[in-house]
Amino acid sequence: MKKNLFLIALLFSINSAFGQAKKPTIMVMPSLNWCYQNGFLIERDNQGVRVRIPDYKRAFIENSEINTVISTINGLMAERGFPLENMESVLNTLEDESLQNQALVSKNGAAISESLTDKLAAKAKADIIIRLGWTVSKSGFNKTITFNLQGLDAYTDKQIATGVGTGQPSSSADLNTLLREAVLAHIDNFNASLMTHFNDLFENGREIVIQVKKFDSYEDDLETEFNNKELNEYIEEWMQKNTLKGRFNITDSSADMMTMKQVRIPIFDSSGNAIDAASFARNLSKYLKNPPFGIVNKLQRKGLGQATIILGDK
Repeated sequence: MKKNLFLIALLFSINSAFGQAKKPTIMVMPSLNWCYQNGFLIERDNQGVRVRIPDYKRAFIENSEINTVISTINGLMAERGFPLENMESVLNTLEDESLQNQALVSKNGAAISESLTDKLAAKAKADIIIRLGWTVSKSGFNKTITFNLQGLDAYTDKQIATGVGTGQPSSSADLNTLLREAVLAHIDNFNASLMTHFNDLFENGREIVIQVKKFDSYEDDLETEFNNKELNEYIEEWMQKNTLKGRFNITDSSADMMTMKQVRIPIFDSSGNAIDAASFARNLSKYLKNPPFGIVNKLQRKGLGQATIILGDK
């Protein structure tokens, strides 16, 4: 009897552990192609270049399908235990922050271009963006839905999962039912790919990009020596100590700038808060402000996955 009770308790603890496994936060949004195909675009000037970007706000107001489709995918993901951020809610909170303005400019004119997806992901703190495209075709009385799911790492924009399929034709099913039935055959494999990627992040760290630059007005540079060692050497040593397993690559280095890619950082800090590129770079910024350097600097972010420290001014 005691042995049976022990086995039951053991199985319960194992199931609880798996049930409580951390899963990535998801935000579902319409694909760029869907926005283009349906005419939800807006033109903006991006530092002298005219670019077309998705007009998500207008899509939510004018298209009757978008809320139904996103809610359907949100429901399928929620059933499988994934935390969710609702895109329309995030859009509403960003509306007062001039969402469509793509250029963030410093006091001294240094600019970093930030895409709509960057801003949405940064505000939502989503780990993974799911871009969803769909078309409904008709043949006689029957309707058929074709969908395309792309899972993207919100920090790197790298594709980590995909699901494409066409549902069974129906003369009576509504859009929600058509999509749900079509996606069900693919979603578990899709989610398995998401979890494989997320588990890799836990083990090897989240991937970000860090840059260090200088304002033109700053008289020193990254080759300036402090105690017989160049500033870029101090930065490299700091990165070695603070990245996960010391993993990062210096892809560009000169007197004026350093670019470090494939920088691996922990997903969470000691308090359980998510770490992004800006929060990681903030510690480097503070390090450079302290002795022996005493360098005033400005920290700028681009979405969740990129941050730039500019030396010599705020």
